[in-house]
Amino acid sequence: MEGKVSLKDNLFSLGQQLGKAIMMPISILPVAGLLLGISAALSSGAVIKAYSVLDNSVLQGLLKLMNAVGNGVFAALPLIFAVGIAAGLAKNEKGSAGLSAVVGYFVLLTGTGAFISIFGKGAPAGADIRLYGQAVQFGIKTLNMNVFGGVLAGIVTGVVHNKYYKTKLPDVLAFFGGARFVPIVNTVVFMFVSLIMVFVWPAIAAMIAYFGVMTQGLGIFGAFIYGLVLRGFYVLGLHHVFYLPFWTTAAGGTLEVGGKVIEGWQNIFLAQLADHNTVHYFSNIALYNSGRYFHMIFTMPAICLAMYTAIPKGPKRKATFGFLLSIGLTSFLTGVTEPISFALLFASPLLFVAEAVSFAISFVIAAIAKITIGSTFSAGLVEFLLFGVFQGNSKTNYIWILILGVPIFIVNYFLFKFLIEKLNAKTPGREDDEEQEKKLKGKYTSGEAKTIVEALGGMENIADLDNCATRLRVSVKKLDKVNIDLLKQTGAHNVVTRGKNLQIIYGPTVNLIRTEIDEYVATL
Repeated sequence: MEGKVSLKDNLFSLGQQLGKAIMMPISILPVAGLLLGISAALSSGAVIKAYSVLDNSVLQGLLKLMNAVGNGVFAALPLIFAVGIAAGLAKNEKGSAGLSAVVGYFVLLTGTGAFISIFGKGAPAGADIRLYGQAVQFGIKTLNMNVFGGVLAGIVTGVVHNKYYKTKLPDVLAFFGGARFVPIVNTVVFMFVSLIMVFVWPAIAAMIAYFGVMTQGLGIFGAFIYGLVLRGFYVLGLHHVFYLPFWTTAAGGTLEVGGKVIEGWQNIFLAQLADHNTVHYFSNIALYNSGRYFHMIFTMPAICLAMYTAIPKGPKRKATFGFLLSIGLTSFLTGVTEPISFALLFASPLLFVAEAVSFAISFVIAAIAKITIGSTFSAGLVEFLLFGVFQGNSKTNYIWILILGVPIFIVNYFLFKFLIEKLNAKTPGREDDEEQEKKLKGKYTSGEAKTIVEALGGMENIADLDNCATRLRVSVKKLDKVNIDLLKQTGAHNVVTRGKNLQIIYGPTVNLIRTEIDEYVATL
């Protein structure tokens, strides 16, 4: 029997859609970070002096190019967020949604700039416009909304696009109907949005700034709360929505870098990567990010080892070894931890709570040790080397990750082995049902798109299908038609359901899976 969808489930669905939409623009950050990180690491005077082989005009010219390109991507983040979120939220005609977002974003910039002048809210001649909450973006003097302006443009455009992209106009105007109608509507909509923001944004900016000061004032306790909430949202797939303000607004801190005031610890980190005058990375990185390196590189592999040694010696231990090794290495190298977290959650919620608390404690330890290693995608070995080791200990205090990581590994290994055995938790390899063991797969095998669609109840049962970095995010019409066991047989580590919304956790290969599903659907 199909029950009425609750407000809570509707909010979860909205959060899920926004979370996967945000992942599209965020996916460009590793590219910008890679270019800035390598150029910063290999072009500083101290490094060139220490390694004379780097004192090469061609190589240094290439590094300057990498720095310029990475810095250019960083400068364009508001527009990238506008386009990426709009395309992510669009049900169809995603290219048109992206174009409409560009139109909407620039109307927002020019509109707010014009209304500032009309209402006499501009900074006095000769004054620092930053003190009046204003900035020059893409050559336009406007409100200093930065990435928030891009996010706003993307969300509003997504709503407008989904409402009007099928609009039919009279024959004489038919050329302007359908998806072409959306940029036209968006132009008008954002004229009103820009008017509203002239009056509303100063209050929003003040609230964000106050929230940032308040959370920073909490110090290590604030770091603990941040880590705990972040991990709690992680299991719902809504963590992207939670951390974005800390990444891109004054909630994550404010700092002047290279003569520009930058907001959000992630934005500040990227700006400092591009600035050769950086002596030490922003202190808030220690509060809101560095602890992830302890968790991904040390704690999660320790949990995998605990799950392995908690399996009684015999065929089950041998059969499960490859799976646990693969998910442990994935966390260690890339920082992707979903398979481990959901193995704990579905074995016993108490195990996931213990993991979340351990995650939060890692943030406290990083804050106390003043470790300032930034990141762009996650916090595995690759980013630890790029943004920690290669940047130098004087800028990051990365050495404390290595010093404290080993005892953290040992403590978490014994803690989780004790909890698994004490709770008699059915972690991988400890299941009572032999069939469950046979169904356990470490990864997706190419060519199973048809099986996934069938497991979701067929195309007629799929209302929406998209993906983020590690999960298929699906909305279905009838949940009772979904075969979760069959999904797990295709390599899904676990499936989270909320109302009629599903998150099917495959790991980093999910982009390939989504592509194969799209190709299969196109043949129907």
